[in-house]
Amino acid sequence: MFTADPVTGNRKIVSIDASFGLGEALVSGIVSADLYQVCKGRIIKKQIGEKKMAIYAAPEGGTVTVELPPELRIQAALSDEKILELAGLGQRIEKHYGSEQDIEWCLAGNRFFIVQSRPITSLYPVPQVDDGKFHVFYSFAHMQMMMDAMKPLAISLWQTMFPFGKESRRSPSPIVLEAGGRLFFDTTVFLYWKPVRRYLSWSINILDDLMADALSKVMASDAFQEGAKSYRRAGRLMFRLFKPILPVYVKMIPSLIKNIVFRNPSRSFERAMASLEHALHYSEHRITQVHGAERVKGIQENMSRAINLLGDSFSYAPLGFIASPVASRLTKRWLGEDLDMDTLNKSLPGNVTSELGLMIGDLADAARQYPEVADYLEMAKDNTFYQGLAWVKGGDEFKTKLDRFMELYGMRCPGEIDISNVRWREAPTMIVPAILNHMKSNRHGEHREKFRQGQKEADEYVQFILARTGKTFAGVLKIRLLSRFISIYRNTAGLREFPKYALVRLLGIYRQAILELAKSLQEKKILQQEKDVFYLSLDELVDLQENRFTGNVEALIRSRQRAFEQYQRLTPPRVITSEGEIFTGVRSGVQAPEGALVGTPVSAGVAEGYARVVYKPEEAKLNKGDILVAPFTDPGWTPLFHSAQALVVEVGGMMTHGSVIAREYGIPAVVGIDNVTKTLKDGQYVRVDGTRGFVQVLLEKCPDNYKKNQL
Repeated sequence: MFTADPVTGNRKIVSIDASFGLGEALVSGIVSADLYQVCKGRIIKKQIGEKKMAIYAAPEGGTVTVELPPELRIQAALSDEKILELAGLGQRIEKHYGSEQDIEWCLAGNRFFIVQSRPITSLYPVPQVDDGKFHVFYSFAHMQMMMDAMKPLAISLWQTMFPFGKESRRSPSPIVLEAGGRLFFDTTVFLYWKPVRRYLSWSINILDDLMADALSKVMASDAFQEGAKSYRRAGRLMFRLFKPILPVYVKMIPSLIKNIVFRNPSRSFERAMASLEHALHYSEHRITQVHGAERVKGIQENMSRAINLLGDSFSYAPLGFIASPVASRLTKRWLGEDLDMDTLNKSLPGNVTSELGLMIGDLADAARQYPEVADYLEMAKDNTFYQGLAWVKGGDEFKTKLDRFMELYGMRCPGEIDISNVRWREAPTMIVPAILNHMKSNRHGEHREKFRQGQKEADEYVQFILARTGKTFAGVLKIRLLSRFISIYRNTAGLREFPKYALVRLLGIYRQAILELAKSLQEKKILQQEKDVFYLSLDELVDLQENRFTGNVEALIRSRQRAFEQYQRLTPPRVITSEGEIFTGVRSGVQAPEGALVGTPVSAGVAEGYARVVYKPEEAKLNKGDILVAPFTDPGWTPLFHSAQALVVEVGGMMTHGSVIAREYGIPAVVGIDNVTKTLKDGQYVRVDGTRGFVQVLLEKCPDNYKKNQL
């Protein structure tokens, strides 16, 4: 008996397997047991198995296996009365131990006996709410392409940033909850209000179609429909939740109008960057001028105002989404065809993530000119990285380029939304594999040449479309209108990566400030190591500084370290309810060969190559033309894209990081294939169809020459 459904995770359901005789027959699999499920004191499922065999105790000792008579095979092993009695017993045991239980039981005569009870370890933790109502949560991890567990300080930072429903600026948002070291959004009120529900479903479908399908299943469930009755005033509640950021949207609307109608689109990135630098300078000044508890409070205040502070720079990100459908509709109406978005997306200006990858290529070209620099990079250590460059020929020139790279992108790293993760500027050897891979896989200047070629193809296509438009009725006026929206799209679509870049730069300021604070706590013997600070929340740091912290700090940190290690082994669900039920999405409509792995097509084209499964970008060794297979990608993975011929990822959608960069680089990409890093093996020769959305294994065995190239 499981006091939670072991398949869906629903904590309201008790699931019972039952058969005649001893339990060995059930455990060994020689019988198909009955399955009973009880929810809230009511039997909701009663599936009678065909129990052909049973194992009984032999009088002389040992056991004996016998065939059951036909009438007993299809008879329920337990009566309804006993099913409910057993389920109630299971719930009492769960309450006693304080967690869901996996229980072995037996019925002798008319009396139940409990043989064993242990915790169910396979269940994902449920975000905690205390109002007793039905809630729906979706995964922040899937939205941000960072599936690893986050440490408590990172969790508290993000909970502070979102302003929805907060009691004060420094308090956490009640709709951003933690479970299993990951963040989940409580979307219940959004889903209960129809106008927002449609938008939410559309936007999530762009980011992750499996999550969107899972949400649709939740909304069709009885629990959701029943819960809707308690949210009759969802619209009013929505207004209260969004009230803190309404001024941002009010301010953004005139800016959007100016950018669409009047301003030069080619200067969009310049204006966004200027606004960002102003906000960062203000934030850094406010935080670094204070110390101790006031510094932590300053970070809380600043993070809570992040959306307001960065609102001006954020206002450029939506322009591409506005201009694209307008340009597409005009082209369809005037020319009778759709815009070729794959070509328009090539080499977009102003994409900070693409520029990051290009600058890695520049570093590779700088190292290529000086063999001693390349040799040094192979053996460099983080603690002497910069000093060592001064002793090799060409090191100064390389360092000049590296300093500029670190100024712009040194605060980035894989899993960058977790403030506890080490940044590139702190551990420069993390980008060395990308530099060396680029040197091996690309000739000098090839990356910039490819980017210019993409720009040329996009420009030629735009001129082609405009020339044809000019030949239609009132062509001159149509050209002006269409070229305006295409120009807006080309110059702002790359800025969809800008909001995250802005937030990560802000996190960089916070990280430096917190590490300085941690150093002082270590000197006072409050922390054993600086990095222990990341296992505390922001409020706990304030209490420590103000001598209000009660309890053993070291014991708390060690406990959270153990929990974090356990959380790292968990796989977060896309959608989970307050009852613990996990909903999974299903993808349909993809035409794929038999045996192919089906996902979401996000970047058109077909490519064939050897699969290279990579879990950490700093450990990657790609050959030119390899297929990059990864659990997820964020900007920290961008340097690998120059060597990859195609991309395959476990999570994501049309607008997630890997998809956007793959389209800009013109490489095929398929995302959303669950467990693809475990299904595909290094060296398999595969075909990636980014147009239809599947990956097909063409050759299982890794050729000997491929193995040699990897050594």
